[in-house]
Amino acid sequence: MEVDMMDRISINLYSDTQTRPSSGMLQAMTEAEVGDDQHRRDPSVNQLCRKTADLLGKQDAVFLPSGTMCNQIALLVHCSPGDEIIADKTAHILNSESGGPAALAGALIRPLEGENGIFNATQVHESVRGSSLHEPRSRLVVVEQTSNRGGGSIWPLDRLKEVREATREHGLMLHMDGARLMNASVASGVAASDYAGNVDSVWLDLTKGLGCPVGAVLAGTEDFIGEAWRWKHRLGGALRQAGVIAAAGIWALENNVNRLAEDHENAKILGRRISDIPGMKVEPFPVQSNLVFFDVSATGRDARELSKELRKQEIWIGAVSQNIMRAVTHLDVSLLQIHQAMDALKALVR
Repeated sequence: MEVDMMDRISINLYSDTQTRPSSGMLQAMTEAEVGDDQHRRDPSVNQLCRKTADLLGKQDAVFLPSGTMCNQIALLVHCSPGDEIIADKTAHILNSESGGPAALAGALIRPLEGENGIFNATQVHESVRGSSLHEPRSRLVVVEQTSNRGGGSIWPLDRLKEVREATREHGLMLHMDGARLMNASVASGVAASDYAGNVDSVWLDLTKGLGCPVGAVLAGTEDFIGEAWRWKHRLGGALRQAGVIAAAGIWALENNVNRLAEDHENAKILGRRISDIPGMKVEPFPVQSNLVFFDVSATGRDARELSKELRKQEIWIGAVSQNIMRAVTHLDVSLLQIHQAMDALKALVR
């Protein structure tokens, strides 16, 4: 059968979720010791959860199929129907989880106008509701590290501490969407536990820069994780011999964290190459992590059409909107491939 050229991708800059398990990771998966995770008897899952909890400085952790499930379970534990969640307007929970907060937790989201996805303590203070029975109850603040639609921006530790103090003053909980927390840690030199120490709950994605095929780990207090287990079962996230995928996470935490620095350096080079193309603007610039967002409107080209034309050349760069594209570096993209992709992009808009 003839393969559609639109389905053949040689240079995949669409997302760091596109990574494939390495040979070492696959070997660890085949050799994993397993048991019934639903009865807390899978040794590999238990090891991954302990390892992640220690990494993040939390009491306990639970292994879940996806980061979205981590977010939704955290909201379900923290919130009751009618509660209000404070988050940036770019937040993943608002834009990319199919209305989950409303459909599952029955909670509203109050969006803030942060800078590149990062808001401040003053905005939190100003957004907290009063005591009127006519208003929803402010309950939870959510931060995203790194901020995806903020352009891969990294929450500064001092800013996070200020937001933490604001939440405490108002009796709110603070949750961290840690989809790219390890990217933030490696890029900033700040330990993941220092970031996580300022929030009540946090999760770590295994399927992005860390290169695993599936899974994420949610961490917090013992009581919080106890409730998270209940929601895990309710939502159909119960796992059995999950050690075969948990082993990938263990291998990734031991082998793929420090190498994230290579992705960040490649992203900086990618950002500079894009900035050199007339009519293209990288925002934010300079690039902070492994995400590169750029505006193509001044070239007179449509971002979605450019994405389609690149895919005909087996290069995949996503279009966020009519004007904005996003390129993501990861362990399956080499520096040579980045230069090849940029040469192709430059030729298309010349």
